[in-house]
Amino acid sequence: MKKITISFLAIVLAANSFAQTANPAHQWFEEARFGLFVHFGVYSALCDGEWIMNTKPYKASDYRKLQHIFNPQLFDAAEWVALAKNAGMKYITFTSRHHDSFSNWNTQQSDWNIMNTPYGKDLVRQLADECHRQGVKLVLYYSLADWMRDDYSFTTGRTGQKSGRTEQKDWSLYIRFMKAQLTELLTNYGEIAGIWFDGEWDQLPDEKSGVAITHEMSKVDWHFGEIYDLIHRLQPNCMVSNNHHLPPLPGEDYQAFEKDLPGENTGGGFSANQKVSNRLPLETCETINNSWGYRMNDSRFKSLKELIHLLVRAAGYNANLLLNVGPEPTGKIQPECVERLQAIGEWMTKYGHTIYGTQGGDIKPQSWGAITRKGNVRYIHLLNKESDELTLPIAAKIRSARWLQSDAPVSWKQNKSKKEVTFKINLPTDEIDNIIEVVTAE
Repeated sequence: MKKITISFLAIVLAANSFAQTANPAHQWFEEARFGLFVHFGVYSALCDGEWIMNTKPYKASDYRKLQHIFNPQLFDAAEWVALAKNAGMKYITFTSRHHDSFSNWNTQQSDWNIMNTPYGKDLVRQLADECHRQGVKLVLYYSLADWMRDDYSFTTGRTGQKSGRTEQKDWSLYIRFMKAQLTELLTNYGEIAGIWFDGEWDQLPDEKSGVAITHEMSKVDWHFGEIYDLIHRLQPNCMVSNNHHLPPLPGEDYQAFEKDLPGENTGGGFSANQKVSNRLPLETCETINNSWGYRMNDSRFKSLKELIHLLVRAAGYNANLLLNVGPEPTGKIQPECVERLQAIGEWMTKYGHTIYGTQGGDIKPQSWGAITRKGNVRYIHLLNKESDELTLPIAAKIRSARWLQSDAPVSWKQNKSKKEVTFKINLPTDEIDNIIEVVTAE
């Protein structure tokens, strides 16, 4: 079989690209490595994803009728949080408000909210209280774009233009509205670990246009400096992220990648202008099937092996994985998602120490797998066996190596002059893990 060798140059590039931040406020986030994303709102009642108002499209006057229908009677915050916690997830990012403008909490800034539905209970309140009770961090997703309000600059936005709005109010009213809502979320619900913004792209040119997109191309002034300062003033430890698909702005605490691992650019337009920050923690969000919000006919669920490989590769990039579920209109999480999260939890119980609190390895993930590192210990995750021999650019002295699952020894040798280690991949056929094999080297 062929021998796989990776040059020492790769380790230098990796070290420069994935440097650790020195900000102590980010420590819990970088150690967490795994979180649950939840897309849930009035759109869930239509069983066709969170963008249905725009993709159908629905006029605002018709879409508002969902307020008389949405009734997630089976929602159980304790059940959601326990599921995430038992899966090995350390935080939950929940859609407090999506692009359809519907607020999942008892906001005083709009009557288009969960309190004016047949359900009539504050979802954010229940989730926040339960997260605090079970020791799971809560991040709140908040949409910058708005398909309902007249004070949002819908005439310049790329989406939501068929909602039937005709009046264009003062943009400053919308900025004040957002600040007021964020103030509610950060003063009435205890500790909030982060605010996850989405929607700046609505006022930017299309990512697929081939033009190099920049923040300066926005058709509106988002007042991000004021908004970020407000968040950090209300809760100094609350982190800010913004899914704008562009380089981070001052005041942002971690960089989000949508359906893409940092630097891979498999998402096409999403990632074309998004260079990996060398100063901020990283996070990639992905779905268990192909949908964010509940879509009744989406049965393309990723396998357990695919999901664990995604988690491992994210950690190898020094990034967290934020894995999404879109609960059914009743508030129950789909059984296919529950099954997979429970199985991931079983794997993490055994091998989570190779993920939690680790840094990306000596090189970025390759087709064969990924490396994570904790102190002097390296965890070499073999996702695809391409050869019986693997040469890695590890300059640090290696004293021992073994298979993690069986504790069996590994044949290896270190070439000090080339600053590399060659591992002989001699898997015992009766002890191979059918998900992943891990070599522990130290």
